[in-house]
Amino acid sequence: TDTVEDEVAYGMEQLGVAPVAMRKRVEETLDLMGIAELRRRPLVELSGGQQQRVAIAAVLAAQPRVLVLDEPTSALDPTAAQDVLSAIATLVHEVGLTVVLAEHRLERVMQAADSMIWLPGDGSAEYGPPGEILGRASVTPPLAALAHTLDWATVPLSVREARRRVQASGVTISAPSAPAPISGPAALSARDVEVRYGPISAVRCVDLDLHAGSVTALLGRNGAGKSSLLWALQGALTSAGTITVGSQDPRRLGAAEARRLVTLVPQTAADLLYLPTVAAECAQADAESGAEPGTTRDLIARLGLDLPSERDPRDLSEGQRLGLVLAIQLAARAPVLLLDEPTRGLDYAAKAQLHQILDALADDGVAVALSTHDVEFAALASRRLLLMADGEVIADGNTAELLTSSPAYAPQMAKVFAPVPVLTPADVERGLR
Repeated sequence: TDTVEDEVAYGMEQLGVAPVAMRKRVEETLDLMGIAELRRRPLVELSGGQQQRVAIAAVLAAQPRVLVLDEPTSALDPTAAQDVLSAIATLVHEVGLTVVLAEHRLERVMQAADSMIWLPGDGSAEYGPPGEILGRASVTPPLAALAHTLDWATVPLSVREARRRVQASGVTISAPSAPAPISGPAALSARDVEVRYGPISAVRCVDLDLHAGSVTALLGRNGAGKSSLLWALQGALTSAGTITVGSQDPRRLGAAEARRLVTLVPQTAADLLYLPTVAAECAQADAESGAEPGTTRDLIARLGLDLPSERDPRDLSEGQRLGLVLAIQLAARAPVLLLDEPTRGLDYAAKAQLHQILDALADDGVAVALSTHDVEFAALASRRLLLMADGEVIADGNTAELLTSSPAYAPQMAKVFAPVPVLTPADVERGLR
């Protein structure tokens, strides 16, 4: 439908719910999901995370007995994700709702699970208590990686439980050394950037330098302006202020020329795939980039992907599609690469591979910036962090300093070992040595 309120009511209309009951349920569900202030907003103006909350609200309003959720928190910031999961858990405990939830970011949901099913990928399924299943599964959220490092038989399901085990076992770790300051030249400079959608100011007075050879993470709640800022920097959105890459402004160039300065991988990578085969996509990317034939195919191999030439891109996994789009964009050899929510739909192995790719690009002198709600990936992949709120950059600094000082955005290892400023299981392993 067109607006949030209509979308929440739509399913009940199809079920023939009485108007009075329908209105009551709409109000209750808007409050439950924390989106009452969005009730009259057009859906097309909402961020991806806001749309996801509306979609869940629309289903909950119909009051099902069984709710099946496929990655319900993938587009949500940490606070919003916790709010949504808390609301769903309340319905589980108080009205008997049964929830089946598939999720790649297990660190967000595993403490709420009563049982777990692990699909190894060979057609089998293992069912049991979450702590036991995670202890032997190849899926390794941060607390599972910690359990493997410390030789715990079962995986703690919450930070609280992990802290208790660490204290009981007397484990101590040393703090990691401070990272070297970012010193590369500015590949992109932006001053007083502003983006407006009618009366809404999505980005306001942003000053930003992206340095060659660095990876910068951009965090903030849903609707903070992260995606709008990335699209403005790429030159695809009308914006005020100055943006320069070298001596050029990508907004004043044609799409092909701008892509050779700044390339962007959107939230839904498949939006850039429109040809029937991988080979056709690669050939088109070479032609559009003015690159030698075979350049994009070579980049796919460098990314460690095995994509059959005749495969339809729509038949690829989420991680494979992201890799294909990344290769297509890299064919332009732009000095600046922007990624909008690149870990959506990726498992832990795929995220580790993406981290290696971004590290390699930074080593080659590319300035990389990524917008994400995945604080664990931001902790793993970036050295610099920008925090946005209400269209403005409110914090800009070292990733470790900003994440460990934030209860909302701190990764799980930082919470378990506070006040020692560790971010990842790898930091813990080095600290034990």
